[in-house]
Amino acid sequence: MKSTLLYEGKAKKVYFVEGDSEKLILSYKDDATAFNGKKKSVFPGKGKLNNEISAAIFEYLQDQGISSHFVQKLNETEQLVYQTEIIPLEVVVRNIAAGSITRRLPIEEKTVFPKPLVEFYYKSDIWDDPLINDDHACILTGLSLHELKEIKDNALKINDQLRKLFAGINLTLVDFKLEFGKRKNTIILADEISPDTCRLWDKDTMEPLDKDVFRKGTGNLLEVYQELLNRLEAIR
Repeated sequence: MKSTLLYEGKAKKVYFVEGDSEKLILSYKDDATAFNGKKKSVFPGKGKLNNEISAAIFEYLQDQGISSHFVQKLNETEQLVYQTEIIPLEVVVRNIAAGSITRRLPIEEKTVFPKPLVEFYYKSDIWDDPLINDDHACILTGLSLHELKEIKDNALKINDQLRKLFAGINLTLVDFKLEFGKRKNTIILADEISPDTCRLWDKDTMEPLDKDVFRKGTGNLLEVYQELLNRLEAIR
């Protein structure tokens, strides 16, 4: 089923599907990166955990009426997805102040925002994924302001659904990154949603169940990801 390699990123390899031009296979790697690739390591088994977690989240979102590229999980490390024209934007939704925003602005960590913030970053390793405004986004991506608003609205809907999902397993969704793509001129959710792309805090201990344990060197990444998967599986 898997054909030639189309693309290899920091966390996944993307393959063509033999005999099906509308679909691709995402193969999750065991690599972990942080600070835009400046910190790297390999954790055997991480790809399996991210695949399982991301598949579970996409299935949940589909049940809530959120359109995405996800078709099905194929095996321990691979997913079948619809081919999309990826929009070069990282869409970050913030519910609580943490990470880069506390270094850019005089906002204390753990400040709860009165409403979720949506930020756009231009997806470019060369330019170090810079924060951009709406007008920049339209120029750099070719999107209209109407399409950009559609992305924002979808990001906020996804935030609402994910906050409910994670609250059900005693986690607070602090912030997360999304990517979108176009399929047949329709904008849909793409890429992955996993502890690589979300910041999640345990409601009781405030301890992270996400990639921050790798970024900060404060915990065992595989144990943290397995705990998150265990909680998700308990409510499926």
